[in-house]
Amino acid sequence: MFEELFERWDGEEAVVRYDHESGAWMFVCVHSTVLGPAGGGTRMRVYPSPLDGLADAMRLSRAMTVKMAGANLERGGGKAVLAVPELPTGEPRRALLRRYGDLVASLGGTYRTAGDMNISPADLDVVKERCEWVYGTTGGGGNSARGTAIAVHAGLQASAEHVFGSPDLRGRTVLVQGAGAVGADLIGLLQADGANVLVSDVDDERARATGAAVVPPDDVYDAECDVYAPCAIGGTLNADTIQRLRCRIVGGSANNQLAEPEDAHRLHERGILYAPDFIINAGGVIQLVGLEDRGWDEDELQRNLRAVGDTLREIYARGGDPAEAAEALAAERIAAKRLG
Repeated sequence: MFEELFERWDGEEAVVRYDHESGAWMFVCVHSTVLGPAGGGTRMRVYPSPLDGLADAMRLSRAMTVKMAGANLERGGGKAVLAVPELPTGEPRRALLRRYGDLVASLGGTYRTAGDMNISPADLDVVKERCEWVYGTTGGGGNSARGTAIAVHAGLQASAEHVFGSPDLRGRTVLVQGAGAVGADLIGLLQADGANVLVSDVDDERARATGAAVVPPDDVYDAECDVYAPCAIGGTLNADTIQRLRCRIVGGSANNQLAEPEDAHRLHERGILYAPDFIINAGGVIQLVGLEDRGWDEDELQRNLRAVGDTLREIYARGGDPAEAAEALAAERIAAKRLG
């Protein structure tokens, strides 16, 4: 099975290490370094099998390549997964993170990590004890949820302009699925716009804390709205749920929103504008690279985050399926770098 995964993957390098002390599998997948060193977060998760963890890292690493190219950053795509038998705490967690830091350090900067699922800035502080190639520590580029939310907001404005003729979201009904760090920040921005914000979350108390009208999780896909913003787990858009959607725009911060690539075409056939997730949710990496590598001030950061909307305008202007247009834009930028 490992052989089949590698045969289907078009990346450059994958490191697989079994951690005897914890029973965890460490996977670091470097998909591309054409534009620069590979960047991408580390995900800690309990998977059905180690193969599922490796497959996740491979899939996410490719998405990071396209995300970095779409954001016009001088970085390639990579991703790491710590497939654990159970989520560790205390000293066993810190020890695992230190050993993971040793692994990333051994790659000499080819892969530069950050946070993802179940990895906090405090966790990254531990990784940085052993490795210098770490973004998003407590003393680093700050909480990337803020940058992600700002970029998604700009992307939704660009999408509204394409569909409705105006970027103004005042009076538009926006359903945000997921009231976590990014979702909550996005809800605040939309409320400031005067949008009619709906929220759905598996944690009802967290949803109600936003002050938005709450939609039960089972009713999300049938709720009438102008914009559906998935900001929680990925894979929620599939052949069944797409047929239930009652919106004109889909755009949010969740990674891997589509269950399969064909779902982008299904949305396009239904006349629903899809803001490709790897474009609209790039604010986190823009923030971390901008603040930690380029030394941006707040004004420059805001300009670059909101430029995500301009990238989407360019993609929409190409016509056809936006996911295909976004992939083409990223491929062109990578090809130009190779030729240069």
